[in-house]
Amino acid sequence: MSEAKYLFIVSMDVQADKEDLFNEVYDTEHVPLLSAVPGVHRVRRAKQVPLKANIGGEVKEIVVEGEPRYAAIYEIDSPDILSSEAWGEAGEQGRWATDVRPFTTNRRHVLRKVMD
Repeated sequence: MSEAKYLFIVSMDVQADKEDLFNEVYDTEHVPLLSAVPGVHRVRRAKQVPLKANIGGEVKEIVVEGEPRYAAIYEIDSPDILSSEAWGEAGEQGRWATDVRPFTTNRRHVLRKVMD
């Protein structure tokens, strides 16, 4: 992991008929634009998959109802980055704001301080 002090985690669902566009724009436009903001070390994307885990000696299927399907994890230096002009401008460029964001739902934004 980078030397980032914070993780900004954005999770959401997307309308099924917009999923291909969502992934294309996220990977080719949105992530590169936000990655270029000063203080952003790395951006990783994740997609929910089925989960089974050995808990207390028993393998259990774990289902969390309502959890968004997609997440982006931004490794950043400071919470101030998220309210900066550079972050705001980067987030509105490209097709994200007009062609993708309107079709996302169940959005969650969480900021976590790295403890190590």
